[in-house]
Amino acid sequence: MFSYMLSTGQTMLLLVVVVGLIAYYVYKSIKPPPPIPMPENVAEIASRIKLNDGRYLAYKELGYPKDKAKNKIIILHGFGSSKLVDLKITQEMIEEFKIYFLLFDRAGYGESDPLPSRTLKTDTYDIEELAEKLQIGPKYHVLGMSLGAYPIYGCLKYIPHRLSGATLVVPLLNFWWSGVPKNLLTAAFKKLPIQNQWTLRVAHYFPWLLYWWMTQKWFSPFSQNDKETMTERDIELADKHTKHAYIKESALRQGEYVSMQRDIIAGFENWEFDPTELRNPFSDENKGSVHIWCALEDKQISREVLLYLCDKLPWIKLHQVPEAGHLIIHEKKHFEDIIKAACS
Repeated sequence: MFSYMLSTGQTMLLLVVVVGLIAYYVYKSIKPPPPIPMPENVAEIASRIKLNDGRYLAYKELGYPKDKAKNKIIILHGFGSSKLVDLKITQEMIEEFKIYFLLFDRAGYGESDPLPSRTLKTDTYDIEELAEKLQIGPKYHVLGMSLGAYPIYGCLKYIPHRLSGATLVVPLLNFWWSGVPKNLLTAAFKKLPIQNQWTLRVAHYFPWLLYWWMTQKWFSPFSQNDKETMTERDIELADKHTKHAYIKESALRQGEYVSMQRDIIAGFENWEFDPTELRNPFSDENKGSVHIWCALEDKQISREVLLYLCDKLPWIKLHQVPEAGHLIIHEKKHFEDIIKAACS
């Protein structure tokens, strides 16, 4: 009897240990690591401004002097990129249109401090506060590209009074928008590679699992076949754009979770509003314009959804570019057309 009780106790102890080890493994697997610390000489690497909550945003200024500029444009970089994104524009054009560019690392990218609770709204107010701290003026044009365009929707919703204009280039589509017909969103979603679809589902429904999903070794969270998401020209442009390894290393210096993975969560979570509910921020007394640029050969962003948005919001000017893919922003001719429209 005593030996039986001892055996039962040992079994229970073993069970507790096993369950504890499993729980510890699960916890370690889903808990994102802390950000990689900034280098000690970060102040020498990048210009940074301190926000009211104590975080720092890193930024870069280009073009015409801001106190003399006629057009002030804040550039929001795309997924996995940074303030070092190469703007395909000539000095002659900058001087002709008197353009001041402000580029910055969104939270968690490059030398900008991360924000664990980053959302579309916090990204929007980061833009407003950065502009105020740098005293670029009461109004400015915001331009976002690809996944990095989602804060532009936030600017139109939360800070329209600060805008002289807005441009969305092949912008992110949140497949859980409530105001866009489900059949359009479903069709657009199914055009993505199956791995990408599952990653976006995890980010939307189980964001606390995204770190584990992105780091597990069983299968890739994204398609490894570039031809599924990019045109031949996109692939050429990607090779040119990423040939300098230090650009990507700088963008992701704090780790992929606080930069790219938080980006996915913020872009594809449930938003507080739907883009179809946006109101025109400009009137005769408050001149400005909003532009969406659609590349007709883009394999990632559905033309039909963008057409629907612009039909519901006729004050948005839709530009459809033939023979162009998702990386249209890196084509000099197209980028200059985008900037000319923003400055018009």
